[in-house]
Amino acid sequence: MQEDDDNQNLVLGILFGIIALVVGLVIGLSVYVTGQNRAPAPVAAVVAEEPEIAEVGEPLVKFYFESGKAELPAGAPDELAKVIAKLNEDPSKLVLLSGYHDETGGAAVNAEVAKDRAVAVKDALVAAGLAADKVKMRKPAVTLGGADPAEARRVEVRVQ
Repeated sequence: MQEDDDNQNLVLGILFGIIALVVGLVIGLSVYVTGQNRAPAPVAAVVAEEPEIAEVGEPLVKFYFESGKAELPAGAPDELAKVIAKLNEDPSKLVLLSGYHDETGGAAVNAEVAKDRAVAVKDALVAAGLAADKVKMRKPAVTLGGADPAEARRVEVRVQ
């Protein structure tokens, strides 16, 4: 008799355990699916993705930056004037900025620094009188820079 009670208790324990697992699985899946359908949290600033613009020809000017910095280098006003003069020759063209970074450091940080450099050039062009909608930016690119490490920390400017 005792053995039958022990077997029955064992079977009931296993059965309740399986039921608890199934209930937990159903609740977990419903929470997961509900979480997937929620709208993402709002972000402070959303950057609209523009279609990638191909680079055409050689860059008109190149700005070389210090490692980890996004401040425009000395001589930038003269280079900016070249870009504005070239665009004034044919106002139907656009200015394309391409930021580069080397492989040192973290990829996300490098991409952000390259972007900040391109934004600094864009802001300087706009401050010099160029319409903001005439300046387009490409996604940051990795480069080894050749013999000169500064080549990897540059922003190229094309008028195309």
